[in-house]
Amino acid sequence: MRYGHTNLTARDWRRLADFYIAAFGCEPVPPERDLGAEWLARATGIPGAHLRGVHLRLPGHGPNGPTLEIFTYDTTTAGALPGPDRAGFGHIAFQVPDVHAAHAAVLALGGSAVGEIVEVEIPGAGPLTWVYVRDPEGNIVELQKWGA
Repeated sequence: MRYGHTNLTARDWRRLADFYIAAFGCEPVPPERDLGAEWLARATGIPGAHLRGVHLRLPGHGPNGPTLEIFTYDTTTAGALPGPDRAGFGHIAFQVPDVHAAHAAVLALGGSAVGEIVEVEIPGAGPLTWVYVRDPEGNIVELQKWGA
């Protein structure tokens, strides 16, 4: 068994993909998707489903590593912003060399803050610097650095 990808359904897949490329060094994995067929409607349970998007290779795992799949459906349902304590998928995390610099980059690229940068000693695991931020569409991203 092997982990494949995580999906983000976006209001604007191109804008969100550009954010993850610029903020975290994700790399597009061609081809861009433009899918709409009876099989997609059957699999998603959405009559007439049509989507566009891209897979982005996540950094640090080589050319066959997992991807972040960012799709926009022609009929995307809006929802409330997710909170860190909401049941279900909560966030995606990136290990970064400098949490303060990554935080600043996220904000400069259209993201927003959720909480404060925290430096803490986790018993049995060591020092951790981390913070939650939001991407431009409100999805939560954890920025973390383990060690001094």
